[in-house]
Amino acid sequence: MSTALRRLLMAAMALFLAAPLMVVAGVSFNARKQLFFPPEGFSLRWYEELFTSAAWLVPVRNSLTIALVSALVALSVAVPIAYFLWRWRVLYARALFTLGIAPFILPPVITALGFLIFWATVGLYGQMGAVMVSHGIFFVTLPLVTVSLGLESIEPEVVEAARTMGADQRQVFRTIVVPLVRPYMISGYAFAFVLSLNEYIVAYMVAGFTVETLPIKIFNSLRYGYTPVMACVAVVFVLLAALVFGGIARFGNLPKLLGAWTPER
Repeated sequence: MSTALRRLLMAAMALFLAAPLMVVAGVSFNARKQLFFPPEGFSLRWYEELFTSAAWLVPVRNSLTIALVSALVALSVAVPIAYFLWRWRVLYARALFTLGIAPFILPPVITALGFLIFWATVGLYGQMGAVMVSHGIFFVTLPLVTVSLGLESIEPEVVEAARTMGADQRQVFRTIVVPLVRPYMISGYAFAFVLSLNEYIVAYMVAGFTVETLPIKIFNSLRYGYTPVMACVAVVFVLLAALVFGGIARFGNLPKLLGAWTPER
C-alpha cells in the first residue's frame, strides 16, 4: 500500500470516528431548544445552563466527587494486589489476578445487580459512599493491569543491586519500586476516573434516584424532553477524557502504559 493511500485511509477512518462527535458538538450550539443538526443558529446558552443551573451543577459535583474517590479506592486496592503478586510469585497468582479483573469482565448489569443486593442487605442502598466503593471495585481492573505492567518492567538487577547495598524491603519499595511504577499508578487512576465519570448502570442500581450523577441526570432528562444541554455534557465528557489521556500521552509513555513492549534488539 502506497503512502498516499495509507494516509487517505487513516484520514477516512479518523473522519468516520469523529463524525458522531461533530454532530453532537454541532447540536450543543443550537440556538433553539431542540436537538437539530445542522444547528439552527448559534448559541452558548446551553453551556451556560450546564455550569450555572443547580439542576445540572449538583450532578456535576456528584459525578466528580464519586469519580475522584472511586479511582483512589481502585488504586488503593490494585497496588497491594499487584505488588504482592510481583514480589512473591505465589502459585495462585493467576487466580488472584483473575479475581481482581473479574468485576470488569462480567456484564455490567450482573455486577450492578450484585452491588444492589449487597448494599440493600447492609442498609446502605442509595448512599454516595456505596457508589464510590462500588465504582472502586468495578474499575479496580484498570489500575491493577497498569500497575502490574509497571512492576513487570522493573529490571530485577536494579532491585538486586539495592538489596546488595543494604536496602531492606521497605527501602526498596519506597526508593525503587514506587518511583518506577508511579507513572503506571497515575495512568491507572486516570483511566478509572474517566470511566467512573461516565458510568451509568452501577451508579443507577446502587443509588437509584437518591444520588444523581451526570449520566443518570441525562437519562432522567430524556423523559421530559430533549435539550441541547445533554449534547453539551457529552462534549465536556469527551474534552475531559481527551485532556486526561492527552496529559498521559504527553508526560508518559502511553504505548508502554497500555501494554506495548519494546522488542529486544
